Amino acid sequence: MYKTIFSFSLFLSILTLSGCFTSGSETQRWQLAPQGSTSFSLSRDGRFALVSAIEQGIVLWDLQQNKKLADFGSQDQHHNTVITSQISDNKRFAITATAQNFATWDLGWSQAQGLWSISDSTIRDVAIANNGDDVLLALSNGKALFINISTGRRLEFLAHHEKVNSVALSPNGHYALSGGNDHNAYLWDTRSGQILYHFPHQSRITRVALQRDGKFALTADGTNEVFIWDLTNGKKVSELDINLRQQNLSSARFSDNGEMVATGTPARRVELWQTQTGKNLGSWKAERLQDARPATAVVYDVAISPTGEVISGSSSGFAQAWPTN
Repeated sequence: MYKTIFSFSLFLSILTLSGCFTSGSETQRWQLAPQGSTSFSLSRDGRFALVSAIEQGIVLWDLQQNKKLADFGSQDQHHNTVITSQISDNKRFAITATAQNFATWDLGWSQAQGLWSISDSTIRDVAIANNGDDVLLALSNGKALFINISTGRRLEFLAHHEKVNSVALSPNGHYALSGGNDHNAYLWDTRSGQILYHFPHQSRITRVALQRDGKFALTADGTNEVFIWDLTNGKKVSELDINLRQQNLSSARFSDNGEMVATGTPARRVELWQTQTGKNLGSWKAERLQDARPATAVVYDVAISPTGEVISGSSSGFAQAWPTN
């Protein structure tokens, strides 16, 4: 694995928003990438957004203060497209990735920690722990790759037999959840590689998520099966009550206490569910980019704010807040 350390210029500016209250059921809207975004990550409380766009590169925003905090520019010297990203649970660090390389960021100091490239596969999803050192990659060669970037320790999880599509990492970096095209999701220990639980599905798994305290896991496949699992015993808690004929998930996040889970889809849907029953508590449509074709938006990330609002970030470049009361 090749490592390159590089620096970025830091620019601070303030975004002036007009109105914020718009028509429809949303309570607030922020246009962070006017030409659309290629990746969009939210902090778990929905306050911070890390947005990647071809025209503006990688930008960090404070939604609460309506302020641009940092302009990181392109991830690499070739200006490759960032396709996935994540902000750590403690909001201090972030990871962004193109198909062939990934970078980690210290958001507290608004600077890059380094750039690493993957030569034998393509990256499909990423996760980062609270220490900023432990990272997890979903790879197209069927591996889930755990790396500590400070020590260089690597652990290749080889239980999957096809592409790994989605990964999640516990805040302390000790536990990983991975799901792939082989219809299987696994919870495993990153210190030993030992499988703790196996969660089978009937079709390829497109999205996984972990509750921050290790109470629950979510696994979703390419049909309508979205399961919530109890991580104290590995048993199924509920299945989300999805009424559509077919619905994929592009994002999912549990509330801090685990009682609810928010989800997003590639077809603009933002929804909130009750964990124990799978009951739908709310459903909204993310804003599309005007004149874009196709006329839709991928909901890249969702979060639940301390006040209970659902926050979404989509490929249209908009962050939006949705009321749940």
